[in-house]
Formats: sequence, C-alpha cells, structure tokens
Amino acid sequence: MSLPLSVLILAAGEGKRMASRLPKVMQLVAGRPMLAHVLATARALEPADLCIVYGHGGEAVRAGFTEPNLRWVLQERRLGTGHAVAEALPGVPPDHRVLVLYGDVPLVRASTLRALLEDDSPGISLLSVQLDDPAGYGRVIRDPAGAVARIVESRDASAEEARVRECNTGIVSAPAGLLAGYVQRLDNRNAQGELYLTDVIGIAVAEGVPVHANPVADPGEVLGANDRIQLATLEAAYRRRAAETLMRAGATLVDPARIDVRGEVGLGRDCVIDVNVVLEGVVQLGDGVRVGANCILRDCTIGEDSLVHPFSLLEGARVAARCQVGPYARLRPGAELEHGARVGNFVEVKQALIGEGAKVNHLSYVGDASVGAHSNIGAGTITCNYDGARKHRTVIGEGAFIGSNSALVAPVEIGANATVGAGSTISNDVPAGSLAVTRARQKVLPGWQRPRKSD
Repeated sequence: MSLPLSVLILAAGEGKRMASRLPKVMQLVAGRPMLAHVLATARALEPADLCIVYGHGGEAVRAGFTEPNLRWVLQERRLGTGHAVAEALPGVPPDHRVLVLYGDVPLVRASTLRALLEDDSPGISLLSVQLDDPAGYGRVIRDPAGAVARIVESRDASAEEARVRECNTGIVSAPAGLLAGYVQRLDNRNAQGELYLTDVIGIAVAEGVPVHANPVADPGEVLGANDRIQLATLEAAYRRRAAETLMRAGATLVDPARIDVRGEVGLGRDCVIDVNVVLEGVVQLGDGVRVGANCILRDCTIGEDSLVHPFSLLEGARVAARCQVGPYARLRPGAELEHGARVGNFVEVKQALIGEGAKVNHLSYVGDASVGAHSNIGAGTITCNYDGARKHRTVIGEGAFIGSNSALVAPVEIGANATVGAGSTISNDVPAGSLAVTRARQKVLPGWQRPRKSD
C-alpha cells in the first residue's frame, strides 16, 4: 500500500441489548474490552492516523484507552455509520486511504486487513463473508457479470435479495477524498432512518468507480456482538483460535475446547496443558512444562520441565527449571522459585525467593522472605511478616530445617544449616548450625478426668 493509512474505528454504539452499565465496546472478550482487540489489530497496520469515533458512555471509553497518538471524535447524535464516518473524515488528509473498522468486531486479523489494503486502485474495497445464516446482515448484491452493484441492508432487502448469502461485514477501505464526497451525499430514506455507510457502494457503482468485494476465509473473524449471547459466541471463537495457535506452536492440549487464553502466551516445545487452564496477561512456558487441570497462570514465567499441579494459582511469579508447584498452591506477585524448588499443596508464597532445591511442601505461608538453597520448610510454618503497619523480611539460610507448625516473627534471620524445632515461635535470630526450640515443657497428668456436662 503506497498511500498513508488512516484507520477509523466506529465505537459509538450504546448496546442496549447487553443490558449493561458499560458501553458496548467495553464488554470483555478474553479478558479485554472488545475495543482493545480492535485497537491492537489497527496498530499492527502502522497507520499514520488512528481515530476512534465514540458516543454513548464516551468518557468511560476514553478513560479506558489513554495511550498516545489516538484521535478521538465525539458523535453526539448517532445517526448511523455514514454519519460517524462523516464526523471523523475532516481530520483525515485527503491523500490518505481510509480503513473503517468497528469497535464491536474484535477478531478480525491484521493479515486479513493487509490483504484488503493491498489494492491501491482509486476504487473502494470491502470485506465480505459467506454465511449459512445471513439473517440480520446486509447483502452484497452483484450484477449479472459478477461485479458488486450495491449493498442492501437486511431490513430493506427484498425476498430475493434476502436469499443472498454473501454478506457485508461493514469493513471498507477507500481513498479519503473520494469517501468524503460520497458520505456527504448519503440520505436516510431507509427502514432505520439512518445514514448507511454501505450506501456509498451504490453511489460509486453509479459513477463507474470500481468496487471490490474481498471474501474473508474465516467467518469467525467478522463476528460482532450486540447481546450477551453473541458475546459468548465471540468468546468461544477466540478460545478456539487461541487453542489452535498453541497447538501449531507445539503444545499438547488435553481438550482444546477447555482452555482460556486471555493474553499473550509464548511456549517452548512439548508443553502439555490439561483442561480448564486459564492463561492471562503475558505467560511464558519453557520446553516440557506441564500444567495440570484447573490452574490459573497470570503474568508468569515457568521454566523448562517444571510441573504445575492441578488447582494452582500463579500470578506475577517466576518459576525456574524443574520446579514443582501445587496442587492447590498460590504464588502471588514477587514469588520466585529457583532451579528444582518445590512448593506444595496449600502453600502461599508472596514477595519471596525459594532457593534452589528448597522445599515448602505443605500448608505454609512464606511472605517477604528468602529461603536458602536446599532448605526444608515444615508443614504449617508461617513467616509473620506484618506488624499491623509495616512489612518485615525473614531470611532463611541454605540448608536450614524449619520444623512443622513454626512461626517466624520478622524481622528475623535463620542461619545456614540451622534447625528450628517443631511448634516454635522464633522472634530472635538463630545462628548458623544451631537448634532453636521455644515450645513449653510437656506435662502428663495420669488419670485426669475430662470435664463432663451436667445431666
């Protein structure tokens, strides 16, 4: 494409059928607003101008997208797609080529749009789609020679036109100067009393300007959402696409229909992901990583050959190679596991480093701490890191052994190869190689009778 590109994203719709306080384009697909997906695709085209036409709930929309180099145009009166484009075009240089996208059509691929933009002729290019059930879509009407003649909206279609299966997606590309002249000639003599952008097709044909309809290969790319049911359909389509991407990259998905990808996933070879796993934010999986069923990984890095057992939640964590996590473990932001470390069932780790080969296997909380290599933290151990006002650190040296049901009251340091007896509350530093025990001496009272309830 030789002409500079301006992308106009129409995002002014209210979405009454969503029955929501949010504007329609702010409804989530894969954990992000629909408009965020469209913006990401538009940016991949490297446009010279990127404009969002907003209306209903406009301040909420603008507040959600504060990145620079966005041009915002308010469509105060929503009089149709043609009117929305007319509102935005004064800010587009006449020598640009315009691409019109929609804030509630989030799955279109950048590659599909690049193919649409490859034609630099002075005419108009539109994206069409073949649908088995075209109800509700505008139809692409062709002349006997197969050239595009006009677009007929569903409500305005005759019985014969309604049987046409080639449909208009609304995504259109045209020279800015040409498009500006055409939108000024639109009228609202139609079933909805609106200015249809699609009517520029008929104007162009009448003037002998070529119109090219490019069919999209995957109908799922151009799905939109006007209600919660259609939103769920979009979500399912996104899941399917994401699952296929992972499998092409070499991952084994136990059931591709039961994985949720809500961000960017990078992975090595031979990863295995079980059912009902949710991957959010930026997730990186090394070679041979296995993720058990019902896990959530959010903004994590998992090293090669590590195993995340079922029902574990990892957020903002870094796990090195050959580690084991879970089942039922929680790694909170700042958790770091070094090579071969183990964090077991019902263990919570936050802002803590678990050293190489160290084990925290059962029912423990380790926060604001560092655990030395090859240390062993017994079941029920907690680092008491918060005094009600400030956080304090616990330092556990290499090879230390912390007995079960111990409380380490920070700030405190346990030296290398030190031992803490089970059931101890440690509030002072323990020197390297020593034993610290704080539990009370046991007493046995023979023949003692337990209190009984009175009759």
